Amino acid sequence: MPSGSGSPPEHIQAFLRQPRPAIIGSLLADGSPSTVVTWYLWLGGARLMLSTNKGGFRDRNLARDGRVALTVLDEDWYHHISLRGRVVQMRADPDWADLDALSQHYRGVPYPRDAGFTPSTVIVEVDRWLEFQSTSG
Repeated sequence: MPSGSGSPPEHIQAFLRQPRPAIIGSLLADGSPSTVVTWYLWLGGARLMLSTNKGGFRDRNLARDGRVALTVLDEDWYHHISLRGRVVQMRADPDWADLDALSQHYRGVPYPRDAGFTPSTVIVEVDRWLEFQSTSG
């Protein structure tokens, strides 16, 4: 189980650049953890991008407490990368450019426009990582 701090090694970054299922953990107002599946886009170095609905559940959690955990699964989920970090930027995405980039990455098409959705971009700086790969076959 290799682990480290700061920028993950290149083989892990190559893994993270792929459109893989991921689960994000954030903290509720009372300090209890909350997890949900999410899209992410690996920006390189030690940064990743997420998109939230402005004022929505995750957006409020991350604005209040920027600590984040993200687990990214391989096709065989016994191989996964877990990341911990902190939100370093939250910004409006009025042209949907960042959300469209995420949707293109995962689905190959822009995100469907929804009058009830206001995209907000979240940039996370990763400070710890852990790679897990089962040795049993």
